[in-house]
Amino acid sequence: MKHNNKGINTICTHVGELKDKEFKGAVSPLYMSTSYAFEDVDVKRYPRYFNTPNQKALSQKIAALEHAEEAMIFGSGMAAISTALFAFLKAGDHVVLQNMLYGGTQNLVTKQFEKFGISYSFTNGLRPADFEAKINKNTKVIYIETPSNPLLTITDLAAIAEIAKRHNLVSMIDNTFASPVNQNPIDFGIDVVIHSATKYMGGHSDICAGAVASSKANMERIFQLAINLGGSLSDYTVWLLERSIKTMGIRVKCQNENALRLAEYLESNENIKQVNYPGLPSHPDHALAKSQMLGFGGMLSFELKDSIDATKFRKALKLIKSSMSLAGVESTVLSPTQTSHSLLSEEDRAKQGIADGLIRFSIGIEEPEDLIQDIEQALEQLKAKQPVLNNQ
Repeated sequence: MKHNNKGINTICTHVGELKDKEFKGAVSPLYMSTSYAFEDVDVKRYPRYFNTPNQKALSQKIAALEHAEEAMIFGSGMAAISTALFAFLKAGDHVVLQNMLYGGTQNLVTKQFEKFGISYSFTNGLRPADFEAKINKNTKVIYIETPSNPLLTITDLAAIAEIAKRHNLVSMIDNTFASPVNQNPIDFGIDVVIHSATKYMGGHSDICAGAVASSKANMERIFQLAINLGGSLSDYTVWLLERSIKTMGIRVKCQNENALRLAEYLESNENIKQVNYPGLPSHPDHALAKSQMLGFGGMLSFELKDSIDATKFRKALKLIKSSMSLAGVESTVLSPTQTSHSLLSEEDRAKQGIADGLIRFSIGIEEPEDLIQDIEQALEQLKAKQPVLNNQ
């Protein structure tokens, strides 16, 4: 992938870095000050205004990664999501959202929008017609997430962008699962790209952050709300995030390769009922994913056959951690019904196809053979504990 004649790893490493002019250090210096001069300066800097040296530099890197004019960094993924949505919605407005979303986003909409006088509709499916059918006269935003969390469904980026432009709407996407390494929605006409930078941008399970990238005009609108909501990120965490993004390209490429290998293994395993991974030819959206993604990502989900208890299986794993969040260099599993989608009702989860036994699998950078061996030993351990039926 090229942008401004630079490849992905070059962008990750060099774009937006600060120069250490005094000591000539190889990495960006860290400016910890929360107080800057206001007289005789070109920019009045303040952390809540997202314009400290480290904040501005990292924003340039993220904008370059997403092929956007500008970007901003936030204190969490939900800070980025909520600020972006509220920047384009007011009382009396309406938003169309796809029916498969991160549980935190869905909870924000269903629990908070009504008090602000904002109405919403979730689609019945993921076809372009499903979105267009929900558009009203007061609709202002279309919001999607692809690949989706946790079922890895794929939404047609170009089709959604075309619908949004035809109806004069703002199109937004949560691009967290793909990362900028695997998918650049702006190239397909999407207006606003959002990330939980906690995930693939951070990549080491030690940073909480969010990011938004878009045109200069859209980012100005988001900025004017953001300075009032106060969701900025501390400069130390900004510096750590820049450090982490330097290796994002090589990390994600490895995770892509591992995820495809694990998906193929799980699909061939007689103990697995269903595997959700867009890189598999059997995935219903495989062709669409192939047309708009540069890699299929490091996330998948699967269901064990009914006779195997999912909780006991997770606890039997030794190398793969049972842990919340995703996209770290270490492989992790979780139950969406207990974590990412726990705030949804059982009925809403059922509508999305999120079963209690569903396991979301975030693939790390370990050797895939070691991950497969861990799954095999967990399955064997559970089989050994199953009662033997007496056929007398």
